Amino acid sequence: MLLFEICNSSTLLSCFVGDELLSDSYPYKEIENGMLWEVEGKWVVKGAVDVNIGANPSAEGGEDEGVDDTAVKVVDIVDVFRLQEQPPFDKKQFLGFVKKYIKLLTPKLEAEKQEHFKKNIEGATKYLLGKLKDLQFFVGESMHDDGSLVFAYYKDGAADPTFLYFSFALKEIKC
Repeated sequence: MLLFEICNSSTLLSCFVGDELLSDSYPYKEIENGMLWEVEGKWVVKGAVDVNIGANPSAEGGEDEGVDDTAVKVVDIVDVFRLQEQPPFDKKQFLGFVKKYIKLLTPKLEAEKQEHFKKNIEGATKYLLGKLKDLQFFVGESMHDDGSLVFAYYKDGAADPTFLYFSFALKEIKC
């Protein structure tokens, strides 16, 4: 299994905090010249499962226990990777985040990746700005938000969320 970790440039010893944000069991599509990864999430039921064995307890003198109240609907990616939702950003806050992100991440990239990153980050930023009012913001379990954010939104008419990741902030770990 491949795991992806969040890049956190706030530490001098390592640029990775170890938060699992994604695995290869969730296929992704590169968009905005590879700057963003788009991943489809889905709502799932988590908790107790009601199994129908064909018996009718009320007809047999027993009580009908009904549906278990411990079952809850969750978004798979948020639940599996323990993502923590953050308050939404306005345009000024978002641009401040992107400026800090660029400053912290660029020196961590190899020269070839730096050129690609510098050339294409503006397009990815504009893409996200166009969706800003519809985005939900998430960070990893450790709550570090200075390396990257995970964004979620609902495409037109979709029942399940689509997640967006800054691809350059992810490090592939083979398990």
